[in-house]
This record gives sequence, structure tokens and C-alpha cells, in this order.
Amino acid sequence: MKAVTAFALLAAGVQAAPHYTFPKLAGTSDWSSVRQTANFQSNGPVTDVNSNAIRCYQRAAGGAPDTTDVKAGGQITWVAAPNIYHPGGSIHREGLDTHDLYMNEIYALSAYMAKVPSGKTAADFDGSGAVWFKVYQDMPTASGGQYTWPSNGKSQIAFTIPQCLADGEYLFRIEHVALHSASAAGGAQFYISCAQVRVSGGSGSAQPKELVSFPGAYKATDPGIMINIYNNGGKTYQPAGPGVFSC
Repeated sequence: MKAVTAFALLAAGVQAAPHYTFPKLAGTSDWSSVRQTANFQSNGPVTDVNSNAIRCYQRAAGGAPDTTDVKAGGQITWVAAPNIYHPGGSIHREGLDTHDLYMNEIYALSAYMAKVPSGKTAADFDGSGAVWFKVYQDMPTASGGQYTWPSNGKSQIAFTIPQCLADGEYLFRIEHVALHSASAAGGAQFYISCAQVRVSGGSGSAQPKELVSFPGAYKATDPGIMINIYNNGGKTYQPAGPGVFSC
């Protein structure tokens, strides 16, 4: 009876758990300069790192109607709906203690940008090819064999646009990876959006050199994607993808 009750609680908790989207930048309306994602109603994740959905998770071809102006050296703030947190399920097979059913899900946050090539605009550039460079990666603290990320529970996340970038139009890609089921390949859940931005005030003094493509940047077995976060042995987390570009 105890096992049946515990599994019933887990099923109920999982069904009630709200996933989320990143529908807008602060100061804009939903899906105005952010490309509407395929999960805009379901809030479901991408799980196949080899699919084209891993790039921007777009609902349809083409860009968003607007492009948001941002300043190099300034901040860009993403808004999550509803927020970057929900209860997850984790059962210890032996004992099935009820407190194990309500562990927080764990998310690794990163951000990428891609310069729009000459002859294109942010609205008509599809982001294909080795054009993406990482501009942010949060890192967890490890305690008691588990990780804690600083982004958990937030409804807004701010990033700094590198001051040394060249002016022009870019795609800005936010990526949250839920790792609560990532102990097997294909278990990581990616929550992704791409915004269209126009950067001004940049010095243009540096060019990102570690460029990647989506798909192509990740493998399902990368240490930062296939990982048992509940028993990591105190190891330092290894983010997937390239290093972070800095000025």
C-alpha cells in the first residue's frame, strides 16, 4: 500500500508541475521580439540535441515581428512564464520516503548570441551554421553530493551584452536545461527561446572565435547533459558547449 500511495503522489506531482517558456524580454510584449516557440501552449521541453528544435525551438519558420534595441555593455533581461522552478519527482527505491517525492528540479542556465550575417536581418536569419558563441554560463555549488544553481526559482534573468562586440543585429538565445532526469542519454530537458536584438555602442574590438552550431554543439552524452545530479560525488559541474566569450 505504501508503494502504491507513493507512486500515486509522484504521478500527481509530475502532472501538476508547470514547465515554462521564455516569451519576452523585459519591457516588451510576449512573442514580439522573441520568436514564438513550439511549446508556447504546452510548455514542454526539447530532449533531442540533434534536432533543429535545439536551436531556437521555433513554432514556425521566419522571425518575430520586432527587433529590440540593446546597448553593448548594458543588460538584457529575459522574462520566464511562470518561473524557472517546479516540483520534480525523485524516488529512492528502498523505503519510498515521501520527502523524496518533492525534490526541486535542477536547471543549468546558459546564453548564446549569433551575429546576423551581411545581407540578412535578425528577422530573416535562421541561425544555421557555426555562428553561435556563449556569453553566459551559470555554475552551481556542490554540497552533500548535490548541485544548487543560482537561477532556480527566478522569474527574470539579466545578462550583460559584451562591450567589445561589433554593432549590428544578433540573435540572443537563452537555454535552461532541466537535469532531474538526465542520468540517461535523452533525459535532459531543454527550455529555449531566441530573441532578435540590435546592438549599438559596441567597440567592435573583439571577435568571438569559439563558434558552434545548433544542432552540433552538444552530444547527448556530454558530461553536462547526461549526469546524475543527485549523486555527483562532489565533482565540479562541466557545462556542455564552448567556453564563455569575454572581452
